[in-house]
Amino acid sequence: MNKQTGHPNVVEILLLEDEPSDAYLVKMALKEAKILANLHHVVDGREGLDFLNRTEKYADAPRPDLIFLDLNMPRMNGCEFLAVIKADERFRSIPTVVLTTSSVESDVVHSYQLGATSYITKPVDMPQFVSAVQQIGDYWFSLVRLPQGFKL
Repeated sequence: MNKQTGHPNVVEILLLEDEPSDAYLVKMALKEAKILANLHHVVDGREGLDFLNRTEKYADAPRPDLIFLDLNMPRMNGCEFLAVIKADERFRSIPTVVLTTSSVESDVVHSYQLGATSYITKPVDMPQFVSAVQQIGDYWFSLVRLPQGFKL
């Protein structure tokens, strides 16, 4: 629910995550947090770029309102993906939340240097994970003020 308008908003979220169990946790956490979202799941950065560029099987893909990005993925990792999209004017403005198991300081610093909007270390248990996703939802979908015409 958009607290400014009072209308339900369905947001488009692109999740880049190679672990099926973690992708499932994100899906369940969004549901538990009552965030109205279409979750689009891809398994690596190359597939994420295909989604954003609407190539091949993603020809009808919507533009995501928010990207959840794992760092450790095969073929093209999260940092490589982040560098590409933040260098592309078409995708630079999409908020990108690094959601990863890594709490290594160099990963945090590098992610922000590449243009990550936020960096969140995945909580270990489900209640904490749901709480983290709820807080992300409250922040991006209720609290933040964006420019007029900017869809989120």
